[in-house]
Amino acid sequence: MSRGTPPESASELTFDQELLLWLGDEPLSVRDADAERIHDIAAEFAMGFDALAMIGPAVTVFGSARTPSDHPDYQLMREVGAELGRAGYAVITGGGGGLMEAANRGAQEAGALSVGCNIELPREQRLNDYVDIGLCFRHFFARKVMFVRYASAFVIGPGGFGTLDELFEAVTLIQTATIRHFPVILVGAAEWAGLLAWLRERALAGGRIDPEDLAALRVISDPAEAIPIVSAARSRQETHGRAQRRRGALGTRPSGAEPPTGRGGPGTG
Repeated sequence: MSRGTPPESASELTFDQELLLWLGDEPLSVRDADAERIHDIAAEFAMGFDALAMIGPAVTVFGSARTPSDHPDYQLMREVGAELGRAGYAVITGGGGGLMEAANRGAQEAGALSVGCNIELPREQRLNDYVDIGLCFRHFFARKVMFVRYASAFVIGPGGFGTLDELFEAVTLIQTATIRHFPVILVGAAEWAGLLAWLRERALAGGRIDPEDLAALRVISDPAEAIPIVSAARSRQETHGRAQRRRGALGTRPSGAEPPTGRGGPGTG
């Protein structure tokens, strides 16, 4: 099952490219079009919420789209997907090739639900062949919400800027207590040793992060090591979630809840 509309041609601007173009001398009609964009964005969120609402326990897996299928990292992440699938977790990826395909493939081969949340890019990225639910997003931020909202953990394989973006977005959400009891599992000790050393020796030593911020990053070498970490976190998430008061239907707030003020909380350096 695939939802969403890919770009019609490589020469067309993507939604995000157009949205983030420099603003200055454009006609008023261009700014007026922002109201229409709000409807497009809301529709994209609704599409994702509708498609993923009933997928059950899940883990989001990230990794390079450029890794060929004969690379050792591909087999490693394929086994990660299989281990998660055998443990009863759906696997969510960015839906592309490389290590995303590997994780989707492993999950599907294990009989688990395999989900791909693809993104419209200037150079088209097609969904891989191993997804049961395939979604195509036009806005990175809507897609990012799906990665977090329906997952109990992130598993991060070797990757480039996109993978690192998701890694640091996750730890920022954890640092700000936006998400709770959410492990970020790094696959391959050698792959991450340099980055973790820099974080300890520069960011931590300089007082820019706290020790508990680093504690959210868990390093594994064997894919099977991910399962007890994820399962323990999911148990804590369920306990925490049941104790929280949530917004009800039709936008009603729990008794005593204050409406949003329109101001953000403190930044995170």
